[in-house]
Amino acid sequence: MRRWLDRLYLAAGALGALFIALICALMIAQSIMRELGVRTGAINDVVAWFCAAAAFFAMAHAFKHGDFVRVTLLLEKLPPRRRRQLEVLSLAIGSVAVAYLAWSACLFTYESWEFNDIAQGLLPLPMWIPQMSFAIGSVLLFIAVLDEFIIVLRGGVPTFVREVEERHARGDFSSDI
Repeated sequence: MRRWLDRLYLAAGALGALFIALICALMIAQSIMRELGVRTGAINDVVAWFCAAAAFFAMAHAFKHGDFVRVTLLLEKLPPRRRRQLEVLSLAIGSVAVAYLAWSACLFTYESWEFNDIAQGLLPLPMWIPQMSFAIGSVLLFIAVLDEFIIVLRGGVPTFVREVEERHARGDFSSDI
């Protein structure tokens, strides 16, 4: 199960990176087409949807690798037992909050499909299609937070803490800037 989950997070991160590359390609193509006198208005809509897809697909991967903003000033000063208790509490609250986000995102996407909501921009696309990245990404983040919660409940070190410590051991402090 561990290997499958890690592959899932990696695939989600890769999908987020792919959307960033697509944004780059679309923006370059738009610049070239403008110089050639070709109308490119709908590309702005697609780039906006791809920005959301890149962010939501990458969230689970970023969370697991310690790339989310965490305020650790208090945690670093606590003894190990208290630190673990605070990690459990934080992950419990986070699990509930992200579960609500995932549920709301899925409901929002379903309602867009149910009511046949169409984009108001230059590209009349059913809105549930770009909203799927919001729903899927939120569900993946929920799985990642719940995964960490279970790891900590079982007495393990959170993956995001271990990842940051490994980077620091290699002399890589770039994520701390």
